Amino acid sequence: MLIENFVQKIIANTDYQEMDRVYLFNRLQALVGDGDVEEQASGEDSLLQLVDLAVDRGKIPDDATSREILADQLADLATPAPSKVNELFWNKYDEDPKAATDWFYDLCTHNNYVKKTAIAKNIVFSGTSSYGHPLEITINLSKPEKDPKAIAAAAKKKDTDYPKCDLCLENEGYLGDYGKNARSNLRIIRINIGGEKWGMQYSPYAYFNEHCIFLDQIHEPMVINQQTLINLLEIVKTFPHYMVGSNADLPIVGGSLLSHEHYQGGGHRFPMMNAAIKEELTFAGYPAVHGGIVDWPMSDIRLISQDTEALIELGTKIIKSWQKYSDPDLGIVAEDKTARHHTVTPIAHKDGDEYVLELVLRDNNTSEQYPLGIFHPHQDKWHIKKENIGLIEVMGRAILPGRLKGELGEVKKYLLGQDNQIAEIHLPWAKQLQAKHPDISQQNVDEILQHELLDIFDQVLADAGVYKADAAGEAGWQKFLATIGAENN
Repeated sequence: MLIENFVQKIIANTDYQEMDRVYLFNRLQALVGDGDVEEQASGEDSLLQLVDLAVDRGKIPDDATSREILADQLADLATPAPSKVNELFWNKYDEDPKAATDWFYDLCTHNNYVKKTAIAKNIVFSGTSSYGHPLEITINLSKPEKDPKAIAAAAKKKDTDYPKCDLCLENEGYLGDYGKNARSNLRIIRINIGGEKWGMQYSPYAYFNEHCIFLDQIHEPMVINQQTLINLLEIVKTFPHYMVGSNADLPIVGGSLLSHEHYQGGGHRFPMMNAAIKEELTFAGYPAVHGGIVDWPMSDIRLISQDTEALIELGTKIIKSWQKYSDPDLGIVAEDKTARHHTVTPIAHKDGDEYVLELVLRDNNTSEQYPLGIFHPHQDKWHIKKENIGLIEVMGRAILPGRLKGELGEVKKYLLGQDNQIAEIHLPWAKQLQAKHPDISQQNVDEILQHELLDIFDQVLADAGVYKADAAGEAGWQKFLATIGAENN
């Protein structure tokens, strides 16, 4: 029976005991309606069956928001309480940090907080661009479209500032509503980072393997400074099998949520982390640190050492220098009368016994020619990517909008001479591809489109790089490196 079987699942996965069976059965009936039914023999997920039952019985409206809220409530019943989750996590951590994160990730997928079924819908491929950079492309299809009923209901509902944002600790166990995400089944690991209270959770719509978020327990704006580097390296010490990085702390070059201090990490090895150093450097006063300029379309300085204090000190020096550094001949302007324009996207990871700190230089200036950003995807690539280049893309994994699935299908038809409804924004590109690939056919069109997307993404990253891969860019690099005491090795 459906409800009985779910009660058994709750008892097996939590501290509830056999004595609680009747109580749990009634709790479930209160949510989905009275009376048990046969579980479907098809093997459909019991959680979805329970939600369908509640809809059929009129317990909830038949809309996406109400379904999500109830599904998370049901999953919450079968998930240990936050205190128990933390106890189990840190007990496992004492034996092996990776075993602890493996267990926690498994918990978050089995209780449906990490939406693995939805994530599996994403289109993902990788390859090497014509410019020689290995890159990854994802077309994001996992996040559901906004529910029209939810939008209408939210417009009529008085908004509150609780939780203040989607990253606040107060989301743990939050029921949700129209306009507010359901978080009943969210669990957050409490952790001290840099002497402050933080939390770690997994992302429900992960962009890469074991995509996790480290969040400050205090709702305060993002900032990139020495404390950022201290925190990132402390996280890597705590979880040496994970990388971790921060979006930049300025609009245009930053992420989508700058109001809450947080970092992103996980078990993925990004293309930038594998990129070679094209110009080795030594740093005056820091003999324990080696590194150089990375062979990457964006402007990345890599610092490597076993001495994390030296990495923090030198990294801070580079950040402070870049925040004040201008080179007007290259359109690089650190600040004006209204705002600061320079920051970095910092990333930390571990290779063997050494710690690696990547500092990607960012500039968020705009101009009449580039109103969305001088170092931002330029207009000729907007048909593919117009959004900000954040942490994940900086490292070589494109997050492209879901609209492209259908639009690229029409481009494909156009290239094959079939009836199509190609979007106007893709037409110039499609004509270029037609001229470039006169031998295009049903057999090779998909491969050609994938390779051309890799090339566009490489060019997008080059647009976002402050120092271009030309003589002027190389001269610009040398001028800046001189300000931080770096010399060619």
